[in-house]
Amino acid sequence: MSPDQRQHDEQRTAWEAVLTTLEQAAVADDPASWQEPTGLGPVPRDLVGRASRLLAAQRDRLQTLEALRRDTLGHLGALRRVDATREPQRSVYLDASA
Repeated sequence: MSPDQRQHDEQRTAWEAVLTTLEQAAVADDPASWQEPTGLGPVPRDLVGRASRLLAAQRDRLQTLEALRRDTLGHLGALRRVDATREPQRSVYLDASA
């Protein structure tokens, strides 16, 4: 095996590991932090389709999360408006012995 072929195989293996990790995190809704790997080089041509599908899935998930965030903000706003209309509670007990 030539050194170029060995380097290509190592690069492909590293990219496969990164893509697998990202795919598993996306399926598991794993919010664990991720750090961009270094030294991988460009995505091998035969993995571009897989990486593109992963990117599309991440974008879809981001849109879903953004919609959920907007809904949550709307609910919180409604709760704040309700709380703002309430009168402060008065004491229900009278201390007659004092």
